[in-house]
Amino acid sequence: MKKYKGSARLGMAALAACGLLLVPAATGLEVQAEEVIATVQGKVMEGTTAKLLYLDTSDGRMEIKIDGSTSTGNCKMLLPDKKISVSVANGNDGYLHAVTISESGESPSVSVDTSKVSSVVGTVNGRTTEDVLHLDTAQGEMELKIDRNTDLSNCSVLVVSGKYVVSCARGEDAYMHAISIADVAAAPSTNASQTGTAAQTYSQAPVVNVTGETRTVTGTVKDKTDETTLYLATSEGDFTFKIDSSTDTSKGMVLTPDNKLMVTYFRGSDSNLHITALTGVKDSSSTTVDTSSQATVTGTVKGKSTENILVLDTSAGEMELKMDKVAGPSGCKVLVEGKKITVTCARGDDAYMHALTISAGSTVGNTGNSTVGDER
Repeated sequence: MKKYKGSARLGMAALAACGLLLVPAATGLEVQAEEVIATVQGKVMEGTTAKLLYLDTSDGRMEIKIDGSTSTGNCKMLLPDKKISVSVANGNDGYLHAVTISESGESPSVSVDTSKVSSVVGTVNGRTTEDVLHLDTAQGEMELKIDRNTDLSNCSVLVVSGKYVVSCARGEDAYMHAISIADVAAAPSTNASQTGTAAQTYSQAPVVNVTGETRTVTGTVKDKTDETTLYLATSEGDFTFKIDSSTDTSKGMVLTPDNKLMVTYFRGSDSNLHITALTGVKDSSSTTVDTSSQATVTGTVKGKSTENILVLDTSAGEMELKMDKVAGPSGCKVLVEGKKITVTCARGDDAYMHALTISAGSTVGNTGNSTVGDER
């Protein structure tokens, strides 16, 4: 059995390192591969599995077995064309065995919101790189960023066509990030990861990005926009976007007609465009607000509301509230025309009332039939 294809002019040391000094396989005997005889560098080849590494070196192709004792602490991802360094030892089965597999360099880390973690089960596909994991799941293909903080301690090695359990969460860069990757056998048993929770959780977020990266577009909100769908008029034409529970609206929550927005989005496996983040046009403010004296008001959002000024139709009349002190609505993702909300507010040193918190109620028509605890 030939384990290495290389140059005929290799020296004896190279021959030993490349596994040409074969020992007949001993059926039923435990393989022993302990003493390092050489360290080789090369690129991972297609066909590599969790048990057998195919390595393209300057001297030809090597076949190296991966054992349970192989140290892969610095290199878990054995993906095609990845450059790695492998220290090898001869085994009594005629194969070279990997003692350590390593790589150099680290990917930059990104802050991830670990308060909202979901788990999925899937198979790694051939589009996966060192930085981005492409995972085929029951709900479609997922793209997950991989960085130096990704926990691979429960993953023997990561290879194309391997099946894994992945915990993921949204990062500050709007991508989903792999927090941990584990072999299916090593991961905690949970039916939710297989079919239920994972599918339901990720259906709230973009499933696949066709171009390999997020895109952005700027435009104005169209009047048929609601809490689940944004219709945007742009210089490139009209777009329709889905608003998910994972959509970041902290910088853009008011979706009233003609408001200008920048939308960051993915294309989902359902062929819809899904929003990862919204950014509205908002003025900076240095106003001081007297939070010791707060009022509560209930009303419906009027169409002339902007990211700077919330205009409410209340039972006591129209009310304007500045939006510079509110982080985001509770109980909903966005504010649309006709949305019924309750706002706590306080007066600022600019004489305006400023919204402090916004809580969602039911969506009603623009009738103005709201109850008010008003202080203007």
